[in-house]
Amino acid sequence: MTDAVVAPAPAPAFSRSEMMIVAAARELAGQRVCFVGVGLPNIAVNLAKRTVAPELELVYEAGVFGAQPARLPLSIGDPTIVTGATAVVSMFELFAFYLQRGLIDVGFLGAAQIDRFGNLNSTVIGPYDAPKTRLPGSGGACEIAINAKNVFVIMRQSARSFVKEIDFRTSPGNLGGAEQAEAIRRAGGWNGRGPSVVVTDLGIWHFDETGEMRLDSLHPGATLDEVRSTIAWEPKISEHLEATPAPTGEELRLVREELDPGGVYTK
Repeated sequence: MTDAVVAPAPAPAFSRSEMMIVAAARELAGQRVCFVGVGLPNIAVNLAKRTVAPELELVYEAGVFGAQPARLPLSIGDPTIVTGATAVVSMFELFAFYLQRGLIDVGFLGAAQIDRFGNLNSTVIGPYDAPKTRLPGSGGACEIAINAKNVFVIMRQSARSFVKEIDFRTSPGNLGGAEQAEAIRRAGGWNGRGPSVVVTDLGIWHFDETGEMRLDSLHPGATLDEVRSTIAWEPKISEHLEATPAPTGEELRLVREELDPGGVYTK
C-alpha cells in the first residue's frame, strides 16, 4: 500500500489592493523608525510591525513617537495612536527635534499624482488658482519628503495618477533627475536621500542612477501591457524583472481581520 499523495493547499485568493499593502509592508523589513500617514501607508506600516519589522517605531504627525496603536488609527488625531507610545509631544517638537534632526529612517507617503522622478502631488488637480479638484494638501508631507532618510510611496496605478507632469509639486522627489536633486539637497541642507520605492497595485518600482522609476517586480496577475497602459511615459523595466510573491494566509488574515475588517481600503 502506497502513501496517498496530498495535493498542496490552493493559494489564498486576494485582491490587488491586498497585494499592494502586503508588498509595501515587506519593503519595510530592516527599517527602524517610520513616519507614517493615514490611509494605505497606515495599513502597510502596521502590517509590517506585525510581520517583517516588529521593532519598527511608528511616528505620527500629531506628535506621537513610538506608537503601538491597539487598532488601525482612523486619522492622525485618533486617540488610539498614543497607545503605548514612547513620547507624545507637540507637532512643532516632533518636526523640529525628530524629523528635521534626521532621526526618521523612512517616511511613508501616498499621493494623487506622481511623475517618473518620484515627485508627488497631493494639493490640486488642475491649475492651482482654479483647480478641478482641491486635495487635502501637504500637511507634513513636504517636510517628510525632504527630511526622512528614505521615502516610500504607496498608491494605485492609473494613467490619471502616473503622469508626465504633476499639476503641483507638493513633495519633491528627484526633481528633474538625480543630479539636479542631489545638488539641491546639498544646497538646502535636506537630510533625506529622496524616494526609494513606489509600491502600486501592479508592481514594485525602485529608482535607477538617473533618479527615474524602474519596475523591478510585477505582481501576480498583472502584465507589462497593463503597466504600460496605466502610466503616462514609457516605463523603464528591469532586465531582471521579478514576480512578487503572493500574500501568505497570515498576511491576509492580519489585513482582513485586524487592520481593515470593513474592507475600506482593500476592496
